[in-house]
Amino acid sequence: MVIAHPENIDFQTGEDYARIEAAIRYLEDHFQEQPGLEEIAAAVGLSEFHFQRLFSQWVGISPKRFLQYLTKEYAKSLLAHSADLLGAAYGSGLSGPGRLHDLFVTCEAVTPGEFKQHGAGLVIRYGYHETPFGRCLLARTSRGICSLSFVDPGRERAALEGLRAGWSQAELVEDPDATRALASQAFLPRASLDHPLALHLQGTNFQIKVWEALLRVPSGSLVTYHDLAMMVGMPQAARAVGHAVARNPIAVIIPCHRVIRSGGEFGSYRYGSARKKALLGWEFARLEQPGAQSK
Repeated sequence: MVIAHPENIDFQTGEDYARIEAAIRYLEDHFQEQPGLEEIAAAVGLSEFHFQRLFSQWVGISPKRFLQYLTKEYAKSLLAHSADLLGAAYGSGLSGPGRLHDLFVTCEAVTPGEFKQHGAGLVIRYGYHETPFGRCLLARTSRGICSLSFVDPGRERAALEGLRAGWSQAELVEDPDATRALASQAFLPRASLDHPLALHLQGTNFQIKVWEALLRVPSGSLVTYHDLAMMVGMPQAARAVGHAVARNPIAVIIPCHRVIRSGGEFGSYRYGSARKKALLGWEFARLEQPGAQSK
């Protein structure tokens, strides 16, 4: 079975992902009952045959295998191998902006003076776009992507106000033609990109340090808040790290969805626990496919 990649998916229809998310929510609520395929399909309004086909097309594996990925025991097994990940992160260094994550991203932070100006003098172009995980709002400056957030139906204005709050003095211009290609590239396998994505980050020095550490967490891997605190050289600051993770302005590219609790619980996510599990399950499945490319 060949894994479905974002470039092969019709982003214009959000119904497929909506049903996948509904299925994950159903599994979250009923996992102790170990529902069968027929029950899950009925819960999302599809026949067993059509649900199996949709699910396998979307993620490339069966619903049963996907569910195995989203268990606490599977998460704990991944965390058990995090020592190698941490060692690699320590060796790569975490200070200062630069080329990160195997050329997948270049990162530039605002200066302290620019941070205080809240984007004064900047023009930010934004657009709403379909992705494999629902609709998103992506915004960019001349220096790179400054925001990527998921938008639930009817929440477009709230998402835009959130963007405006972070860059209160910038000029916001709706220009989906200027952001459409980036919205697609954000979900492509890393090796398929001709050039690294540029990010334009605005945050405190500590937040940016945490976000840079997140960029070094590979696809298909998990870390805890304590792991991240160690990666930034502040092992007692797990709570502060958690706050920085929650303020991540660029979903998916800065992979805050790969952070879970030390006991193996997946924990909360700004865009919903079902979407977090969908992102992780998608990544786990891709790594199992022959010749799969990680992001």
